[in-house]
Amino acid sequence: MQTATHLDREHCVRAVQSKDARFDGWFYTAVLTTRIYCRPSCPVVPPKPRNMTFYPSAAACQQAGFRACKRCRPDTSPGSPQWNQRADLVARAMRLITDGVVDREGVPGLAARLGYSTRQVERQLLAELGAGPLALARAQRAQTARLLIETTALPMAEIAFAAGFASIRAFNDTVREVFALSPTELRHRVPAGRAPGDSAPGALGLRLPFRAPLNPDNLFGHLAATAVPGVEEWREGAYRRTLRLPYGHGIVALSPRPDHIACRLTLSDLRDLAVAISRCRRLLDLDADPVAVDDRLRTDPLLAPLVDKAPGRRVPRTVDEAEFAVRAVLGQQVSTAAARTHAARLVTAHGKPLDDPEGGLTHLFPSPEALAAVDPGTLAMPRTRRTTFTTLVGRLADGTLHLGVESDWAEARARLLALPGLGPWTADVIAMRAFGDPDAFLPTDLGIRRAAGALGLPSTPAALTARAEAWRPWRAYAVQYLWATDSHPINFLPV
Repeated sequence: MQTATHLDREHCVRAVQSKDARFDGWFYTAVLTTRIYCRPSCPVVPPKPRNMTFYPSAAACQQAGFRACKRCRPDTSPGSPQWNQRADLVARAMRLITDGVVDREGVPGLAARLGYSTRQVERQLLAELGAGPLALARAQRAQTARLLIETTALPMAEIAFAAGFASIRAFNDTVREVFALSPTELRHRVPAGRAPGDSAPGALGLRLPFRAPLNPDNLFGHLAATAVPGVEEWREGAYRRTLRLPYGHGIVALSPRPDHIACRLTLSDLRDLAVAISRCRRLLDLDADPVAVDDRLRTDPLLAPLVDKAPGRRVPRTVDEAEFAVRAVLGQQVSTAAARTHAARLVTAHGKPLDDPEGGLTHLFPSPEALAAVDPGTLAMPRTRRTTFTTLVGRLADGTLHLGVESDWAEARARLLALPGLGPWTADVIAMRAFGDPDAFLPTDLGIRRAAGALGLPSTPAALTARAEAWRPWRAYAVQYLWATDSHPINFLPV
C-alpha cells in the first residue's frame, strides 16, 4: 500500500515533531520500525523521519498492517474536516460511511445513494484515502467496538453485533489486528474509576473530541433558544434531544467541557451507536478546523476583532436534515418563540411518543410521512406558508426531494428554491445548518445586515456579498460572528 500522493511529507513531519493536535484526523503517522500508527500529537518521542510514513485514513494504516498506538489512541481523533467542507463524491461517500450506510446496505447501497457505480466509488476512495469503502467501514466498526468494550458491561457477543460485525470471529480478529489486544484485554485496561457498568442500562457516557478552540456560547445558545418542546430541552447544563435512528430511537445529552463534549446516549438499539455519535458530531460541528476558519476571517480588518474576542465559533447544525428543513419553513417571517410553538403543536399531534425517565422529552419529531398526512386546514399559518409546508413535506415523503448527508449541495439547494414560497434565505439557512455547507451565506438576513452596518461593513445584500468573497470558503462561520454581535438569546450559553 502506498501513501496517498496528496499528503505533503515535509508538512506532515513538522506536524509530528511539534505534536500539533490541529492535524489529528487530517492524517496518520505509521512507524515502520514498530508497525504502529499514531495521531500527529502522540505524546511519545517522535520517530526519526526516515521511519515515518503517512496515510490519510486509519483504514489505510490498518490495511497496510499497522496497529493502533495504545498511548495516543488514534481511532479517537476528531474526524477529518474535509468531509464537512466538501461536496464532491469522496466527501459525500465518507459522510455516508460514517452514518453506517455500508454496514446496513453494503457497498452497492452506498453507490446507489451517490448515483455512481460501485467501481467508481471504490476507485475514488482508494485514490484519495488509500482504502475502499469496506475497509473504511471496518475501521469504524473497530472504533465502535472499542467504545462499547470500554464503556459498557455488555457481553462481548452483544458488542460484536452492536458494532456491526457479522460474526464473533470477525469481531475478535479485527480487535486483535487493530489494537494488538483481545477484547477482554482491552476491557481490563480501563482505568480504575472508569470501569464499565456504572451507567443505567442502555446509557453510555462518552467524550467527543474536537479541535481547539471551541466557543460553546452561540453553539449551545442557538440550540437551546430554538429548542422544540418535547423534542429538545436544556437541562442541568446539557442540551438534550431525541434522535430518530436506523434501528430505533435514542436520547442524547451534550454538555460543553474545556477539552471535550460530554455525551450521554440512551439507545433503544445499540447498533445505532456509531450513527448517533456521527450525528451528534455533525450537530455540534466538532470536526471543523477552527484555526483555518478564523485565520481566513481575520484577514478582514472589520471581522478580526470579533474573531479575536471569541475565537472558535462553530455552526450549529442538525441531526436530521428533513426535520430542519420543515422547521426552517415553520420559522419563516415569525419570531423564534412562534416557530417553537408551531413546531411543538406538530410534535404533540403527530410525533411518536417515547419515555424519558431523566428529563422532559416526550416525542420524536414527526417524520415527513406523518406530516404529509396532516390536514392543511389545521395549520395555523398564512396560506402561502401552508402551501410551502405541504409541498415540502409531500416531496420529502414521496422521495422526489431527498435531503441527507450525501446530498449534492448545489443540486439540493436548486430543488428547494423550486418549491413555492421557499426563497433564498430559507434555502441558504437549510444549506448552512442541514447540509453543513461552510460557505452558505445570508446577505438578506436582517440581523446580518444590522451587524454589518454597525461594524462599517456594507449593509446592502449585493455589496455585502461582494465584500464576503474574501471570506470564502467560510462564510457560514462569518454569519455566526456577525449574529453574535446581537443580544439575542441564541448567542449566549444558557445558565
